[in-house]
Amino acid sequence: MSLGIVLISLVVLFGLFSGFQSPSQNAQAPVDSESTQVSELMKEFPDADRQSVLVVASREDGSELSEKDITELEGLIPVLDSLADADSSGPLVSDDEGAAILVTPVETGESNEENAEVINALRADISSRTPEGITLHVTGGPAFGADVASAFDGADFTLLLVTILIVAVLLIVTYRSPVLWLVPLAVVALADGLAGRVTAAAGALWDLQFDAGIISVLVFGAGTNYALLMISRYREELSTTDDHRQALSTAWRKTVPAIVASNLTVVLALLTLVLAVIPGTHGLGVSSGIGLLIALLSVLLLLPPFLAVCGRKVFWPFVPHPGDAREQGRAWRAVASRVVAQPVMSLLGGLALIGVMAAGLFGTSVGLDQVEKFRVQSESATGLEVLSEHFPPGEAQPIFIVADNAGAEEVVDAAANVDGVVRAHPVETNEDTSLTKIMVTSEYAPSTEQSLDQITQLRDTVHAIPDANAVVGGAVATDLDARAGNQQDLLLIAPLVLAASFLVLLFLLRSLVAPVLLLLVNLASAIGAIGGGAWLSRVLFDQQSLDLQVPLLAFLFLVALGIDYTIFLVHRARTESIALGTRAGMVEAVMHTGSVITSAGIVLAAVFAALGVLPLVTLGQLGLIVGVGVVVDTFVVRTVIVPAIFSLMGDRIWWPGRVRSSQGELTHEPRECTTDSH
Repeated sequence: MSLGIVLISLVVLFGLFSGFQSPSQNAQAPVDSESTQVSELMKEFPDADRQSVLVVASREDGSELSEKDITELEGLIPVLDSLADADSSGPLVSDDEGAAILVTPVETGESNEENAEVINALRADISSRTPEGITLHVTGGPAFGADVASAFDGADFTLLLVTILIVAVLLIVTYRSPVLWLVPLAVVALADGLAGRVTAAAGALWDLQFDAGIISVLVFGAGTNYALLMISRYREELSTTDDHRQALSTAWRKTVPAIVASNLTVVLALLTLVLAVIPGTHGLGVSSGIGLLIALLSVLLLLPPFLAVCGRKVFWPFVPHPGDAREQGRAWRAVASRVVAQPVMSLLGGLALIGVMAAGLFGTSVGLDQVEKFRVQSESATGLEVLSEHFPPGEAQPIFIVADNAGAEEVVDAAANVDGVVRAHPVETNEDTSLTKIMVTSEYAPSTEQSLDQITQLRDTVHAIPDANAVVGGAVATDLDARAGNQQDLLLIAPLVLAASFLVLLFLLRSLVAPVLLLLVNLASAIGAIGGGAWLSRVLFDQQSLDLQVPLLAFLFLVALGIDYTIFLVHRARTESIALGTRAGMVEAVMHTGSVITSAGIVLAAVFAALGVLPLVTLGQLGLIVGVGVVVDTFVVRTVIVPAIFSLMGDRIWWPGRVRSSQGELTHEPRECTTDSH
C-alpha cells in the first residue's frame, strides 16, 4: 500500500514538473561587475546581435602564404557572405606572412546551440572550397560558443550512463547479490529523474544558472550513501529477528537521525551559495539543495516499502538469519583496536599524510584561459593558437569600451596610449542612448597576467576622463571580474560552510569539544585533498592551474560530504559509548560502520570521478579533487584520525555532555585496546 502511494505521488510529480529545460546560460562574472554592465549596454546598440567570426588561414607546411594563396582566399569571401549578416572582409595578412584572417560578421542567437548551427554551416561550406595546401580554422567568440555546445552533445547522457554503471557495479560488489543492487539503484535513479525536472523548473522560475551534471552526481552519490547506510543497518537487524518488517522498522528508526543530519549538513552548506556573486555558483546552491532533499525523501519514503515487499530474500544468496554465528566487521574491529591502542602514532601518521597532500598547493595557480578550459582541443581553440603565433593575440578577443558620445574621442586617444594596446577605434554609435562602442586590440594573449593588468590600467585611465562615463568590458575583462568574484565568494562562503557544519554536529552530538575537533580534522582533510588533487592535475593531465570555481566548490563538497561520514561514524559511536565507554564504543562503531562507510566513500568518489567524461576541465578537476578527498576521508580520517582523537580524549570528547559506560571494559579483544574508565 505504502509503495503504491509513493509511486503514484512520483508519477504526479513527474508530470507536474515535465516540460522545463535546464538553464543554458553560464555567466562567469558577477551581475554587478563592470564587464557585465558593458555586456548589457552593448545589447542596446543596433547591431547588438552581430559578432565577428574569424577564419584563420595558414599553410600546412608552415611556409609563408604566396600571392596565389591570398588570391584563392579572396575567393572565399562570397562563400562567407552567403551566411554573413554583413559584408565579409579580408584576407588580412600577418607581418610575417605566415597567416591571414578573413572576418565575417554573423547574426548570433540567444544560445550557443543556435550559434552552433551557423558556425557548423560555415565550416561545412568552406571545407569543400579550402585552397590546396591551406588549413582553415574558424574561431572567435561565436565559434567558441558553438564548440562548447558541440562538446556537450550527448555529454549529459554519457555522464548519466557512466554514473549508473559505476553505482551498479559498486553495489553488486558491496552486496554480493544479483538482486539487491537493483532496489537502491532504482530508487536513486527515480530521485535523479525527479530532481532534474524540479531543478529545471526552479531555474526557470527564479532565473538560476547551474550545471545540471553536478546535480545528478550529487543525487546519485548522496542518495546511494543514504541507501547503503539504511540497508546495512537492515541487514544487521535481520540477524537478530525473524520478522523482516520489524527489522526494517528498527533500521529505519536508528538510521534516520544520521541520514537526516547528514543531508541537512550538506543542504545547509549548499544554501550558503545563495550569497555568492558568481551566477553559476549562486544557482548551484538552491538547485543542489533541492536535488539532495529529493534524494533524502526518496530513500526514506520509497526505499523502505521496496525492501518490505521484497523481504529478506532480496539479500540472496547471502540471506541473513537470526543467530548467524559469523561476526560482521572483524577486520574493521582489528584496525580500530590497534588505532585506539596506539592513538598518538595513528594520529601523527594520518596528519602527516594530509600534510604531504596539502603541500601540493605550493605552485598551484587559479585561473584558466579560454583554450585551457576544454579537455579536448576544439577548432576554435586551435585557430586562436595559430592566430596568436602570427598576429597580436588580442585580435580574437578584443576589449570593448562603452562611453558617452561626448567623451568618446578622448577615450579612444587615452586607450590607445595604454601599454600593450595595438589599436583603439570606435566601431558603432547609438544615437538614442548617446553611447559609443570602442574596440581595443591588445598585443597580450588573453587571460595572461599582462592582459589582466592591462584591463586594470585601461579602467583606471578611462574612468579618469571627465563626463565620459566609460566602462571596460570584453572577454578578458570578464575573466578579471570573475577572478575577483570567485575570490570574494571563497572568503565569504568557506567560513559559513564550516559554521553550518558545526551547528549540525553541535545539535546531533550535544557536545562542544567533539564538533570543534571533528571540524578541524575535516578542514585539514579538505585542504589536503585540494592540494593533492591540484598536484595530480599538474602531473597527470598537464593542467597547471585550477579553474576559478574549483577551490570553492571543492572545499564545500569536501567539508559537507566529509561531515557525512563523520556523522555516520560518530552518531553510532555515541550510541555505543553509552553501554561500552567512549574508546570501546568507538571500536564498536568502526566495526559496524567501517564496511558501509568504505562502500559509500568508494561510490561517492567514483561518481564524482565520472565528471571527468564531460569536456570541461572545471568539472574534471572538481571530480578528481573531491574523489581524492572522499577516499582519504574514508580510509584515513574516519578509520584512523577520528578514532585516535576519541581514544586520546576519552569521555571528555562529549563535554559538556556526559556519556557514562555501564561496563568499563571492552569485551572483545581486550589485549588490543583499552576502554575509557572515567
